[in-house]
Amino acid sequence: MTKSMTSEDGGAEQAVVRLENVRKEYGEAAALDGMSLEIRAGEAVAVMGPSGCGKSTMLNMVAGLDRPTSGKILVHGEDLGKLGEKGLALFRRHRIGMIFQFFNLIDDLTALDNVALAAQLTGTPARQARRRALELFDELGIADRRHAYPAVLSGGERQRVAAARALMNRPALLLADEPTGALDSRSGEQVMDLLLDLNQIGQTLLLVTHDERLATRCASRVIRMADGRIADERTLDAAGVQA
Repeated sequence: MTKSMTSEDGGAEQAVVRLENVRKEYGEAAALDGMSLEIRAGEAVAVMGPSGCGKSTMLNMVAGLDRPTSGKILVHGEDLGKLGEKGLALFRRHRIGMIFQFFNLIDDLTALDNVALAAQLTGTPARQARRRALELFDELGIADRRHAYPAVLSGGERQRVAAARALMNRPALLLADEPTGALDSRSGEQVMDLLLDLNQIGQTLLLVTHDERLATRCASRVIRMADGRIADERTLDAAGVQA
């Protein structure tokens, strides 16, 4: 892989994500209960915890897909609470890359067109978007599958296409929601290698996962949530051992 896949923004000391005392209520229940978190440029942070602990809610907040009841969320210096719906949509297209558990590819578009579409939605000319997509396909080792439709791709190949789509606009932050959850063990290993490689060349990652192997292999910091709060946090060395 080459440096063309990394974000063009920010130095190693910049906080890419900052949550300040974030609370999210659904009726009388609090999915997030005063959560504070900072993720610096180049970090890979894995968030773990039981179902219902608030980790997916937190990810949706960072992606600008949901709004907090109270507190502040800043991503790459942008206060999401000050953005309207149009502003949030533009923020997601330009600043955030997302990889989902079930890929979310468009079935009637080829792999290449799925990826190029992400750039075209930001106003990038089609020819330029396809050129960028082809570069990513080559770097991710799936250039020979560029004309295939999602239905004929393996799980690992589909997740690599999804990763290429997420990286099209050189996002400041890559979010991954259970990226190995729908994959067999071999495809899961391929996706872990991909995420590890991306982080090693400087991409900031925020992963939500139940997979302990993914967390310890790909993350430099593991956060465990319980009842909408951070219950535990540990820093890992390059070998996945607690530092």
